[in-house]
Amino acid sequence: MRTLNRRSPSSRWVSLLRAAAPDHPRNLQNISRSVKIMAESADNNAGKKLVRIDISSDTVCPWCCVGKKNLDKAIATAKDQFDFELKWHPFFLNPSAPKEGVNKKEYYLKKFGSRSESMEARMHEVFRGIGLEYNMSGLTGNTVDSHRLIYYAGTQGLEKQHKLVEELFIGYFTQGRYIGDREFLVEAAAKAGVDGAAEFLDNPNNGLQEVNEELEQYSSNISGVPHFVINGKHRLSGGQPPEVFLRAFEVIASGK
Repeated sequence: MRTLNRRSPSSRWVSLLRAAAPDHPRNLQNISRSVKIMAESADNNAGKKLVRIDISSDTVCPWCCVGKKNLDKAIATAKDQFDFELKWHPFFLNPSAPKEGVNKKEYYLKKFGSRSESMEARMHEVFRGIGLEYNMSGLTGNTVDSHRLIYYAGTQGLEKQHKLVEELFIGYFTQGRYIGDREFLVEAAAKAGVDGAAEFLDNPNNGLQEVNEELEQYSSNISGVPHFVINGKHRLSGGQPPEVFLRAFEVIASGK
């Protein structure tokens, strides 16, 4: 059997450079040093740990929006240390919510009574903390179509799915868009780069089985959202600040 002599990327580059510049030892030394730094950087990137995060969420849950923005901030801080794979899963805060939608303010007043006013004030404060203006105008209602669309986006790539969730949150929580409105859903999908959303949503059965399967697999044993499962074992609930996510990443880095 023939044995191949495998050399590191840096040694191969240095050999080529030496052949190309035999009369310039000082330049070669400087170039070799640069090549070594690039090779070490490539080795570090190759050695980054993969962090997989499964997120159970509902598209009308304000704390889910807050949790996403804080998670995004933590990921931006830790992206040089880790690679990330995020996947969104459905949860229904109100499975019997009407398809046609109801006035958002009236719905919360009916559900929470006198507490609704203080809750709204609190959400305004929290959203300002993540750089957004909370908007209670518009309708709320059934979220099944948004979850079907999130599933569909995931079939085109998890990055597109993540972008779609962002667009849905921004539209619903800051612009008064209705989460059950087909036009809004298609518009959000287009902004996220998701192809064929209108045709997919036209058939109410598309993605419905998959949504129910994910609901059973990921969300049947939890009582609230957002809920994050990191690398299959580390669990976090609620709109946690970025520091909490960063500590969880550190635990993963330590191999615990």
